[in-house]
Amino acid sequence: MKTLRDFVGSMSGRIFVVLLLGVAIAATLALWLANAKRRQDFDQFNIERSVDRVQEFVGFIDEASTEQRQKHLTRGWHGLRPMKNPVTPIAADPDFEAALRQRGAELASASAVRVPIEACFRSRGRDGQRSNEKRPSADAMRVFERNFETPICRAVRIRLSDGSDLLVSVEMPLMAKQYRVITDPLYLTLLALAAAVLAFVVARIAAAPLHRLAQAAGELGHDLDRAPVPEHGPVEVRRAAQSFNLMQRRLQRHVSERTQMLAAITHDLQTPMTRLRLRLEKVDDETLRDKLIADLAAMQAMVREGLELARSAETAEQRVPLVLDSLLQSLIEDAADAGADAQFIAGCGADICVRPVAIRRLFSNLIDNAIQYGGSVQVAAEREGRALTVHVRDHGPGLADADLERVFEPFVRVETSRSRDTGGAGLGLTIARTLAEKNGATLTLRNHPEGGLEALVRWMSDT
Repeated sequence: MKTLRDFVGSMSGRIFVVLLLGVAIAATLALWLANAKRRQDFDQFNIERSVDRVQEFVGFIDEASTEQRQKHLTRGWHGLRPMKNPVTPIAADPDFEAALRQRGAELASASAVRVPIEACFRSRGRDGQRSNEKRPSADAMRVFERNFETPICRAVRIRLSDGSDLLVSVEMPLMAKQYRVITDPLYLTLLALAAAVLAFVVARIAAAPLHRLAQAAGELGHDLDRAPVPEHGPVEVRRAAQSFNLMQRRLQRHVSERTQMLAAITHDLQTPMTRLRLRLEKVDDETLRDKLIADLAAMQAMVREGLELARSAETAEQRVPLVLDSLLQSLIEDAADAGADAQFIAGCGADICVRPVAIRRLFSNLIDNAIQYGGSVQVAAEREGRALTVHVRDHGPGLADADLERVFEPFVRVETSRSRDTGGAGLGLTIARTLAEKNGATLTLRNHPEGGLEALVRWMSDT
């Protein structure tokens, strides 16, 4: 149900619903109009055919012998039956009357009215008498009325060539009710399926550019150097893509200018800081000298980490396939060779497409942090479907739950679990999360159930 609500709430879902209802209503209306036109044409055709029979009957009666004339005046002629007595009309019939009078002088004085259908039944009897045929049952009449339009019976008065008047009943053929097609289950099923397929295809086509643009906007937050959005499609889509790409170029230029500025500041500060350190070495008071040199070292570390943070957000490094287990194992071996308590627990056998230098710096930072603050590190990688997770665990005191997310903010250090004596400007985890996002991954922290702090790097593998 939630999936259905999400779909209806999306642009694709709304376009789908609007198109589905629109196509269904339009198709039903078009069918109704077509049926109305068809019925109108059918009525006109029946009128013309009935008028033809009346004209043929009048011509035959005028030219027939006395015996044949009497016979046909008694028995009728192809749906025409003589009426002995007039019947009270129920409605005028100007269309039929106009069609009669258009046929020439022999029908110029003819008149026509609609009469109850019983008049046509009565006129069917032999020798002008009421028919003794058995009337249909009530159930049969209900079926008849449900499936067919009520028959039309007309009374037509004609002036024959000898000056006598002839009153005949003219029956119209039966016609099935047209609305049954609209309510037919098979028709409705086919209409719904066709409309649904059409609406779904059109909705996907219409929403695809918006989906691509939304996906690009989401990726831009993690990777400022992602490929530009393709500038093709309708005019509005091309304009939106062009504006998005222009915004991306401006952001890239802004970040590049900021990084260059920090690099220039760092470079320019190196010389005065070096001179300052040389002068501090000459201070006679050893305690004061050590404090001043320590402060200067902290300043230099802050400058370096600030530059490192800026550089981590801007990189032109291309993505390449990489064996994740080999990378993690090499980093653990390097840490073990340096004398640290480092273990590679398990691999996942997955290949990932990442920026190699950035991803190496990411795991190197996490491993160094675990060794520095927890005394040891254990690294393991696991795969569940396309989801990859790398666990970097230490055996330190961990963090308070409220600080698990706060430590990713710049210049935040938690004194209770991360001693200030270890140094650092509080940018290490900020840089690590930036590097993870640049590689399409997420970085989170949690307190391990068996003790210690655990960093989790998760992303979806392309293989």
